[in-house]
Amino acid sequence: MDNYEIMRRGQEYVMNTYGRFPIAPVKGRGSYVWDLDGKKYLDFLGGIAVCVLGHCHPELQEALKAQAANLWHISNLYWIKPQVELAEKLVKLSGLGKAFFCNSGAEANEAAIKLVRKYYYRQDQAEKHQIIVFKDSFHGRTLATVTATGQPKYQEGFAPLPKGFAYADFNDLASVEKLITGKTAAIMVEPVQGEGGIHPADQEFLKALRRLCDEKDLLLVFDEVQCGMGRTGTFFAYQNYGIKPDIVTLAKGLGGGFPIGAMLASDRAAAGFAPGDHASTFGGNPLATAVGNRVVELITAPAFVEHTGEMAIYLRAQLNKIQDIRIIDIRGMGLMLGVEFDREVKGLVEACMDQGLLLIGAGPKVVRFVPPLNIDQAEIDQAMAIFRRALQEWK
Repeated sequence: MDNYEIMRRGQEYVMNTYGRFPIAPVKGRGSYVWDLDGKKYLDFLGGIAVCVLGHCHPELQEALKAQAANLWHISNLYWIKPQVELAEKLVKLSGLGKAFFCNSGAEANEAAIKLVRKYYYRQDQAEKHQIIVFKDSFHGRTLATVTATGQPKYQEGFAPLPKGFAYADFNDLASVEKLITGKTAAIMVEPVQGEGGIHPADQEFLKALRRLCDEKDLLLVFDEVQCGMGRTGTFFAYQNYGIKPDIVTLAKGLGGGFPIGAMLASDRAAAGFAPGDHASTFGGNPLATAVGNRVVELITAPAFVEHTGEMAIYLRAQLNKIQDIRIIDIRGMGLMLGVEFDREVKGLVEACMDQGLLLIGAGPKVVRFVPPLNIDQAEIDQAMAIFRRALQEWK
């Protein structure tokens, strides 16, 4: 079987919800994957910022195998040892109070939306239910999270959408203040917008949102599904800003490739949920949390953090050296970088893939770089060489 055959069969049997590239990776090791035709690719996409330790990391394999030999699933009717251990790690790293586990970023954000509403309901303020979100944001694909997403293209055809969201301009405090009413319950924001084009929040903007929430008795929710887990240089992106939210969501890199999501909340906010208010059959299962524990241990090791920081500086420096009049901007934080062009980049992404480098866009005109956090200098050099060649070919 080759790439063409699996693509043909996929088109016949798999629902058409993705615009897929015409390759089928079947093996991964470190920063590389191989497709059914045996072609090797340097992966600077990492499953969309998921494979923070690359593919098939031996210590994650060992954690998964050890847990699989003992217990796969028991449900949250019982205490799950690796789940409790992971919750403790995340609570201590975040400075928040409690953790809730699920299976994806959309589920984590859905949980956050529900917690916000239930919190004020328990305060006898059920009228406070509206959440201020931001244009060009992305929060997921459930009906609630796609409504929270400030990009109409993701919402088209799904009306009627749930009510309770208002859309402000990112990095514009005045536009937020104009939307606050007696019904406002929270502000939900990505510290770095991912799908919206790799746009970091301004330092003063996030600090002002924190002050505004304190003054108006609102909850501040950070969506760190893509920008968390060490991606921006600190474990949580908000730690770059010197502030703390009331709720933060994680997924993607938390399992290093194994599906898991999490919502963390302050003790005050977490009190909004009582038994029966929210649940997830597979959330925080033994397999996912065993792997998640090892991911957290590895990426918080001081030597690992130092290496990631060095590679982030090096990648940014190499991108800044590229001379191409089509480049408008290079931006981002840590190992979450975007290169904006004056035209759509689909052809450039395809040219890179043809030459053995996997990248993806972040919006129509931005190429996104989200390699594994343990990427090395030689691999960055290889990626830059391919990227330059692809730029020369791209018309």
